[in-house]
Amino acid sequence: MTGIEHSTPGILVLLVLFIGPVLYYIRRAREGRKIFVRRIAGVDAVDEAIGRSAELGRPVAFSTGLTSVSPVLYACLGVLSYVSAKAARYKSKLIVPQNNPEAMAIVEDVVRDAYRSVGKLSTFDPQSIVYLSQSQFAFASGYMGIVHREKVATAFLFGYFAAESLILAEAGQQVGAMQVGASVSPEQVPFFICTCDFTLIGEELYASSAYLSREAVQLGSLAGQDRAKLLFFLLIVIGVCIATWNSVFPEAAISNIDSWIRAGYGDWFGGM
Repeated sequence: MTGIEHSTPGILVLLVLFIGPVLYYIRRAREGRKIFVRRIAGVDAVDEAIGRSAELGRPVAFSTGLTSVSPVLYACLGVLSYVSAKAARYKSKLIVPQNNPEAMAIVEDVVRDAYRSVGKLSTFDPQSIVYLSQSQFAFASGYMGIVHREKVATAFLFGYFAAESLILAEAGQQVGAMQVGASVSPEQVPFFICTCDFTLIGEELYASSAYLSREAVQLGSLAGQDRAKLLFFLLIVIGVCIATWNSVFPEAAISNIDSWIRAGYGDWFGGM
């Protein structure tokens, strides 16, 4: 199917079918209704990892890698807020190395609010939000130094990572840290699988943020998008069935889905 250069009634119908569930579930979440999100192993490991740090009396490190201000950072902040609140309760030192100055300002506010939410604002140390460098490998070197000097017990690697991912994860391995990795970069996931105790792959990062933060927009978007994906899958199955029918019975061929998507307003409404 080639591209569609203009809006058609079919496109508008699809937009409503895809966007409608998202808006519906966001409203349900804001009303306080329960929305089910399947818990995954990497999410279960978050509490375990923070508890391990408290038992050993060693710090927790949380890195967003090379993530700039973006939807990925927004997802990471949900997890960071949860980790910060837990670290504050358990009186564990939290270290958040940063690569991006704009993201750093947002991260600091999120961590401060997390400490305030559990009544531990007086223990919040702004120096724990450490700016290292915007240079990829200078940032990686700085992170390695912090991990080795502080002997961190737990390391969270959430966000966008590139070639430095293995360097960061290997540093945690060398000090015996329990590590939870999550990346939206498919090419970096194998490195996290090899070096981290638990790895969240792709969209599981967004799911973990929604589950831990229970934020209405994230929860509603996640539930709505899952329903939209089911619709996509249904359309694919219908398209395959129609294409198969037309190949086997060409004399009784029926129109494919793209024909009504491409149809203009005149075809839909009979020229009215």
